[in-house]
Amino acid sequence: MTPVRWTHLLALVGALLLGSGCTTMSTGKADRAQGVAFDARDRVVLCPRPADACASPSALRELGDRAIAASTPEAPRHYALLLDRGPDALLARVNLIRAARRSIDLQTYIFDEDDAGHLVLDELISAARRGVRVRVLVDQLSALKKASTLASLSSAHANFDLRVYNPMFNDSRMSYPKYLMASLCCWDRLNQRMHSKLLLIDDAVGITGGRNYQDDYYDWSPEYDFRDRDVLVAGPVAGEMRENFEAFWTSPISVPAERLDDVGRLLLREGAPPLEHAAFIAPERVTQMSNDASDVTRVETLAHAAMPVGTVHFIADVPEKHQGENDTAENAGQRLRDIVESAQTEVLMQTPYLVLSEDAQDMFRAMHQRASAPRVTISTNSLASTDAFIVYALSYKYKRRYLREFGFHIYEFKPFPGAAPIDLEAIAAGAEEEAKRAELLAGAEEEQRRKKQPPQQQSEGVATRYFGSGGGGANAPVPLERAGVRIGLHAKSIVVDERIGVVGTHNFDPRGDNYNTESMVVIEDPAFARALADSIRGDMQPVNAWVIAPRDKPPVFPGIDYSLGKVSESLPLFDLWPWRYATSYDFVHGPDCPAPLLRDDPNFRRCYTPVGDFPEVSLGLKGLTTRIFTAFGAGLAPIL
Repeated sequence: MTPVRWTHLLALVGALLLGSGCTTMSTGKADRAQGVAFDARDRVVLCPRPADACASPSALRELGDRAIAASTPEAPRHYALLLDRGPDALLARVNLIRAARRSIDLQTYIFDEDDAGHLVLDELISAARRGVRVRVLVDQLSALKKASTLASLSSAHANFDLRVYNPMFNDSRMSYPKYLMASLCCWDRLNQRMHSKLLLIDDAVGITGGRNYQDDYYDWSPEYDFRDRDVLVAGPVAGEMRENFEAFWTSPISVPAERLDDVGRLLLREGAPPLEHAAFIAPERVTQMSNDASDVTRVETLAHAAMPVGTVHFIADVPEKHQGENDTAENAGQRLRDIVESAQTEVLMQTPYLVLSEDAQDMFRAMHQRASAPRVTISTNSLASTDAFIVYALSYKYKRRYLREFGFHIYEFKPFPGAAPIDLEAIAAGAEEEAKRAELLAGAEEEQRRKKQPPQQQSEGVATRYFGSGGGGANAPVPLERAGVRIGLHAKSIVVDERIGVVGTHNFDPRGDNYNTESMVVIEDPAFARALADSIRGDMQPVNAWVIAPRDKPPVFPGIDYSLGKVSESLPLFDLWPWRYATSYDFVHGPDCPAPLLRDDPNFRRCYTPVGDFPEVSLGLKGLTTRIFTAFGAGLAPIL
């Protein structure tokens, strides 16, 4: 592009930014805005017992005390609890927040202002008011939709602090013009996101894994829910978690919410807004969860499933990942590859997005060429189940490479799994509540229209949320052939030789290696590894997943078909060869096929039937778009 064109483009973007109010507050104004927030903070502590801040008794919190008491520097002791079910994961979080005696540190990528998000926020504020120090760190791009929410939280209580990681243009949210400008001027920084997730209680018990704070992660969405996984760990490893959180909290790119431009301007213009939120969409379900989180029997049952484990490590990126002296090989992605590369017999990996970094591809190719190569089994999303069809398109592009060059055994998750650990009753109950509320609000809106009064904004939001707009966004799930609550895989876990188990945030993808910060718990314990392996293998059962295997060879010129397909796959653009190497197969149970088989078993085709490349998908516009991204989207791999 010529200098003149660059000038025109920058002038256009500058005009857009000026039109959207993009002017940075001075340091003096930021100081005054922070002063408004600090002056408004409540300093009353409701608990008369500073020693424990009136913490609720909790069998989950006690795991930390027991592990630390039994530990020595030479022999640390830990407990680990897999949280496979969404309601259990939310219950554990709420229970632990109520059980906190001194401190709560929460770090997340997504923090939505829906029922699950508001429930947790309410609990965090309650903990601060009874004397617990609460610190919340969220990523700018995906957390807390309104500047007014951040202004309210930054002014809520002296024990509550909120910071935002890597706020582009020092705002809590970005308009489209600002996003365009960030893409042009600061591409690397824009993509440097905090994908790390952690809830740390009293530096004794921590939870990390795939879940964010949004209804979809706890079986509370009536349309699309994630099959996800967290791990709760109790013991000295919590000290490593604290150190990593401190590095993020004190980083220059973690900005106090009240010092952000849009939040600060609101504070200076209107003062500290009251701390409130819209009514819960499904209040009965929220109340039931709140009660369950204080149910001693339920919590003890959950804690009883925790197992004593051997060596535990917390592996996490630093906030300034890939900047200056921190751009080293010792990041979370490299350490994760080291663990995988140590496999002798088997790697069992679960990732929602099967798009591998170049380093990971080199590693798996070399592992497959060993004299005794370990079996690599992958559990991932199908096009029908994924929330990111563009990412799936690249996974689809490289199926031949994955099967033939890397030797993968791939199982793709079904959108309506028959036996996944999803609480369909909770989803149905919430959907029924939401439908009733939407009906009432629609009636209220009709009454207002008859009276020629404008409808309330809250009513519009609820109605839109329940009934949907029909669009769903460019990267929303694809349309399916039948209706129902769709389930998408979001868990990120690895088991090596059934001796090492890994649960964390890393998708084993280029973004995790190159842009996002990631975190994970690594547990070297055979019993834990077997339990994790059983959980992943459950998602690969025929009722839950299709098998990806080579399709039957064409009767004419099969060698030419394969060679042309391979050449087309290797092209960064114009991968247009229509006959793909692999397709999806479904297991057909019968007298001759009593149990599932591996794709390379001689009897595989007798027991499995091909169901097409995109089973369950209604091949409309997004089916075509998937093919287009397969052909033209290889250059997007590093950021997807």
